[in-house]
Amino acid sequence: MNGKRIIIYDLAAELGISASYVSRALNSHPLVSKKIVETVKKKAIELNYKHNSHAANLRQGSSKTIGVIVPHINQSFFSEAIAGIEEVCFANNHSLIICQSHESYKQECTAIETLIHQNVDCILISISAETESPDYLNEVISHKIQLIQFDRYLDTVNSSRVVNNNKEASYEAVKKLIEEGYRQVAFIGGPEHLTIFKDRKEGYLKAIREACLSIPCHFIVDNALSKEIAVNISTELLKLKQPPDAFFTVSDHQSLGVLQVAESLGIEVPEKLGIFGFANEAFTELIKPALSSVDQKGKELGKCAANLYFRTIAQRIASTETDKKEIINSEIIVRQSSLRSMAAVKI
Repeated sequence: MNGKRIIIYDLAAELGISASYVSRALNSHPLVSKKIVETVKKKAIELNYKHNSHAANLRQGSSKTIGVIVPHINQSFFSEAIAGIEEVCFANNHSLIICQSHESYKQECTAIETLIHQNVDCILISISAETESPDYLNEVISHKIQLIQFDRYLDTVNSSRVVNNNKEASYEAVKKLIEEGYRQVAFIGGPEHLTIFKDRKEGYLKAIREACLSIPCHFIVDNALSKEIAVNISTELLKLKQPPDAFFTVSDHQSLGVLQVAESLGIEVPEKLGIFGFANEAFTELIKPALSSVDQKGKELGKCAANLYFRTIAQRIASTETDKKEIINSEIIVRQSSLRSMAAVKI
């Protein structure tokens, strides 16, 4: 067969019967004799024929494939979310195509185009830090492809979404710092145009207001999602004559940067500086001192997002009619980096 992939028409030509008849035989159709079924299947094995399930699914009006786009697959939260999505897809006999944007709007758009061309039935997306325009997300919907945003999302897009209780979780985390006696709690945030980071900031501010604390405006910094930027910001703040005595960050990678700066400056954590992050990345409990964080329940969130799609199929709801919001409650994980009272007891 000249080294090319064997298709059903090659089988039909070899056997001298129609392709449609070969298809019925391969599927053991009751109207095809047992002898013909055995002959066709034997020839398929001999020629190394593989059934093209993708083409077959498309003929039935579905690719049985879901696309997932995340900023980074090597972060624990997103890898856990993907694991949850994959588990649900497997249970529902669907395949998964995984893309990452690397926080780039351009790469995100390319991934969306790729998934549209792959004829996926649904795209689950956690948008990049650069994404502000809804145009490409709306293009997904215009192609009659289900769109579900999870974790990070744009309010301006009419789609279902699965998120954490970000505002409440941040509020509780900052309260934990205040209860430990920290009074000058700095904030390192994310892109201001993304709702989840606005909510985390709101939770921080609510806790500060309730405790009647006066925080200098330069202690509150937005648009600083990367570890590198967090390192620069915390270095500048911790070298002040009156530095912060704690940091609440919207990601664990920012918290890790703050911890490394504190160590380089000889500042004891948690005795002199408290640190509280967000996402409960795997490294947070492995380093010393272990980092306090907010567990976003990534796998549960991913499973919820995928199940939302399969429920939509069952209910036969058109994509333009789906605008549901599911909330996954986070868990506050208190570790050594914010336990000033325990550190005092040990002394």
